[in-house]
Amino acid sequence: MNIHILGICGTLMGSIAILAKETGAQVSGSDEHIYPPMSDQLQAAGIEIYEGYSDTSVPEGTDLVILGNAGLGRGNPAVEHLLRHNIPFISGAEWLGTYLLRDRWVIAIAGTHGKTTTASMVAWILDYAGMEPGYLIGGVPQNFSVSSRNGSHPFFVIEADEYDTSYFDRRSKFLHYFPQTLVMNNLEFDHADIFDTLEDIKRQFHQLVRTVPEHGLIIHPNDDVNLLDVLDRGCWTETQTFLAKPLDSHHPSVNKAEQLPQSDLSITSTSDDFSRFTVTSNGYELMVHWNLRGRHNLHNALAALSAARHAGVPLATGCAALCEFSGVKRRMEIIYENQDVVVYDDFAHHPTAIESDLDGLRRSLQTDDLLIAVIEPASHTMKSGIHQRELTAATAAADHTLWLEPANIGWDMQTLVSHRSHVHSTPREIINHLDTLFKGSTRRCHIALMSNGSFQNLREDLSAHLS
Repeated sequence: MNIHILGICGTLMGSIAILAKETGAQVSGSDEHIYPPMSDQLQAAGIEIYEGYSDTSVPEGTDLVILGNAGLGRGNPAVEHLLRHNIPFISGAEWLGTYLLRDRWVIAIAGTHGKTTTASMVAWILDYAGMEPGYLIGGVPQNFSVSSRNGSHPFFVIEADEYDTSYFDRRSKFLHYFPQTLVMNNLEFDHADIFDTLEDIKRQFHQLVRTVPEHGLIIHPNDDVNLLDVLDRGCWTETQTFLAKPLDSHHPSVNKAEQLPQSDLSITSTSDDFSRFTVTSNGYELMVHWNLRGRHNLHNALAALSAARHAGVPLATGCAALCEFSGVKRRMEIIYENQDVVVYDDFAHHPTAIESDLDGLRRSLQTDDLLIAVIEPASHTMKSGIHQRELTAATAAADHTLWLEPANIGWDMQTLVSHRSHVHSTPREIINHLDTLFKGSTRRCHIALMSNGSFQNLREDLSAHLS
């Protein structure tokens, strides 16, 4: 089969291209802009890429077009060409569900936060156990070299996104996957460009619950009120819970498992920076000592261990695998370091994620180290101002916060200004401000760059400036 993919340099569509190629299809693709890291993965896979969209984007002899989402709606010349000439096309999520996942044991990781990291953990645990799973992840797991692979039957781990499928299918992508094992990690309001209210998102999550067979398993934290509300609307599948609390080693019940709410998997003790923790199940305790930090990653770890255990991986093997888990690119990834400064690249773009990531980083530092958060509110939800009142509290762990104001923002970012919080309009202003903070300081400085956008090239410019 000859397949052409429109929007091929996006993370999902590029990963689909690699998977389609592995199934034996002839694959090519087009995108408005060709850019790494996905373009590098595609070229390494021998997939031809064309830049730009036009009425000649789709090569003659194409049997099926897989259509991405971003910028690919009515009015796009390539889309209009498909409709005009009645060329068969399908969304990326539907192609996965129809052509790749139908005969697989699908392990789907859903939720507002932690999908990429948790899916990467599950894929790594299964791989460590010798199961050679397939996977599709919206990032690059450090334990693997690519974002997707077909793997061996039956297991396939997929990051299950609630964002809509395509211009012609407004259902959430995850409704196409029909998992045997479903992890719902958490649920908050996000994606204000397609959802008006939290209730809209809950309805999509309940539709997802309805797709899991009765002999499958739904895994969720037992303290997330939004997920509990979703499940209360009707659930026809066995559920299993986990609890990543207490999350502070100074909590009075930190070593008293009997004081925890009932759950199938729990954390009963942690180090201050969460790099070590004890997992408890039915009185059985195992220690994990790993490279990750932050309380949110304990939550992700329990979700991953639960999913892997449903696939047949013993808990002890799962914990051993996590000790060798290397994380995911752009999740507090060190991109520059010298004796005075460390720069991290982080994908956080929601107040909850910003707060937990900064708290995790702060806990891993020396007492006198300086922590500076540099944040670009680039997502549609952040630009809309829905979360603006939560942002000051979310950055409390940082000594200073510098905000890069994006174009077309819908609220006054000057409301964030304080003695330790400043708003800038260009990357150069931020670099100059950082120089001022460095000047005369003897403290080692840690700079967390936090955005799901381009950051107006600040990552590259700052690294070059420091070099």
